[in-house]
Amino acid sequence: MTGCPESPAVTAANPGTPLLQVQDVRAGYFAGQDILTGVDLEVHRGEIVCVIGPNGAGKSTVFKAVYGLVPVRSGRVLCDGRDITNISPQDALRVAGITIVPQLRSVFEQMTVHENLEMGMVTERHKARVRERIDYVYDLFPRLAERSKQPAGTMSGGEQRMLEIGRSLMFEPRLVLMDEPSAGLAPKITRQIFAAIDRLNREIGLTVLMIEQNARQGLEASHRGYVIEMGRITHEGRAAELLGDHQVRRAFLGVR
Repeated sequence: MTGCPESPAVTAANPGTPLLQVQDVRAGYFAGQDILTGVDLEVHRGEIVCVIGPNGAGKSTVFKAVYGLVPVRSGRVLCDGRDITNISPQDALRVAGITIVPQLRSVFEQMTVHENLEMGMVTERHKARVRERIDYVYDLFPRLAERSKQPAGTMSGGEQRMLEIGRSLMFEPRLVLMDEPSAGLAPKITRQIFAAIDRLNREIGLTVLMIEQNARQGLEASHRGYVIEMGRITHEGRAAELLGDHQVRRAFLGVR
């Protein structure tokens, strides 16, 4: 894995019922104009799975279909065997335990780092529990602890991305959707972000489904991967296999 001492790609996928299943999903923003035209993918507990593909292929639409941000017109989305097709974003977290780290910055800029983290458990009434989770995030990201009283909007892009990931962990999610975790970040910061994802996966078994425009980087950070083109899955398999696939290498890794 780029920037990490050990790659999770050597670990076998977990057996049993997948935590997330997307079954023959068709979805889009306008009636009669589906972006996804029959997508199938799955994520097992403890896996990091990466979706790669060209711009406009439907990568972000997959996330939005899972999270209830775009209507699924046919097919099903299952979480732990339970049908959550067209669930609301609020219930995606509350009922299914799914959180999302969007590509575009989503911090509350005028609020402090600490206040942003509190927003990750805004429905939690027990202050001691909130404090416990914030301390956990600070342990994962000491930089955030150092800047706990600083307005989030004054931090660097990498620090804001750490905050977004930290906030997504506050409610102890079962699955985190990460849309372009390296977007707009310097290489050094990108390595830190992927190292943090690797640590979370190894230490607490965090399950991650990510989109990554940098195909090589995303696959090197993952156990398995999917390639989506024109709204359909065209390749799937273990990350190492996709990295060695001639067609994938030519199309997405810049290898001729």
